[in-house]
Amino acid sequence: MVVPLSAAVRPEIPSPPPAALPKPTAATLGEIYAANRANAAEAARRAAAHGDSHRAAADRELADPTRHLLTFDGRGTGETAEVLGDLAHADHVAVLVPGSDTSLDTYDRFRATAAALRRQLTATASPGTRTAVVAWLGYRTPATVSTTVLTTDRADQAAPRLRAFTGGLRGVVGRATTVSLVCHSYGTVVCARAAAHLDIDDLALLGSPGTGARTAAALRTPARIWAARGQDDWVGEVPHVRADLFGVTVGFGTDPVSPAFGARVFAAGKGGHSDYFSPGSVSLTNLARIVLGATAEVTRG
Repeated sequence: MVVPLSAAVRPEIPSPPPAALPKPTAATLGEIYAANRANAAEAARRAAAHGDSHRAAADRELADPTRHLLTFDGRGTGETAEVLGDLAHADHVAVLVPGSDTSLDTYDRFRATAAALRRQLTATASPGTRTAVVAWLGYRTPATVSTTVLTTDRADQAAPRLRAFTGGLRGVVGRATTVSLVCHSYGTVVCARAAAHLDIDDLALLGSPGTGARTAAALRTPARIWAARGQDDWVGEVPHVRADLFGVTVGFGTDPVSPAFGARVFAAGKGGHSDYFSPGSVSLTNLARIVLGATAEVTRG
């Protein structure tokens, strides 16, 4: 059993509702980016007036003219989806889905993983190949030390949002562009719950506690399903079971890197749970190959 721990209740941070946005297309991206930056700037002002300097700084960074936000909502723990690269002209797009303890307050570390993948894609791609990475913080992630991290509840709430987002993304990039979903930790549960209705080419599960499905086939997606776990990732010590406790189903079942699950297992090296995007790592190199469609070059685990 995991007992949730909590600090003092944090006062609700005042923030404007999300900006009214046009339908996302290549032609409307500039308008969308500008509207979300303006919304983030207003959220920063309200957070500062509220006395929350940390959130104000986070919002202010997102409001910088160089940032490209497809979505932004500063209310509560906050949500955003940020583009790194030229989305409208990309040949290959990766969408990153984070795990627990990710919010606007900790967004910098999540964005760093997206930036690392973008750099690796640029270094790996053949000349003239265009790429973009989207850091999708589109749901309220569970706390690592909590009961919510043991169930699919947050993932079930997030799945329709992820489906809607990827559907809208296709309206920007078109059918010729490949779209890969790169999911970490609890984010793999989110991706698995949404998988059957996602228009994507590849689905990569990193450091997964399980997906809630017994097999890759049970995800009911035509996308190639990949899985990896670093040798020092503590998730490997987590029992991959599902059980009913007092009427609540906890745990996520089959280990995605096990033969029984049936994913394409790729090498992730000796890294730990937070090392999949470390520069120069085996896992990051393989992720870039997956996103670029160079599947024959992926080293298997």
